Amino acid sequence: MMAKDKQYKIGEKAAESGKYKVDSLVNGNSSKDKQTIELNQGDQFPPSPADNEAAYWVKIS
Repeated sequence: MMAKDKQYKIGEKAAESGKYKVDSLVNGNSSKDKQTIELNQGDQFPPSPADNEAAYWVKIS
């Protein structure tokens, strides 16, 4: 079974620098957000840029 990508929640700090995208919204709705953000290690995860709601992020590169 493949491990699901680690999700990071709004307000958490990035464990490593890289590109991240919104996986889903914290309220359970799916996000229409296709934007990616670049974070440095220690940066805090923001709300979803398109939905402006609390979001879960996953690292893509």
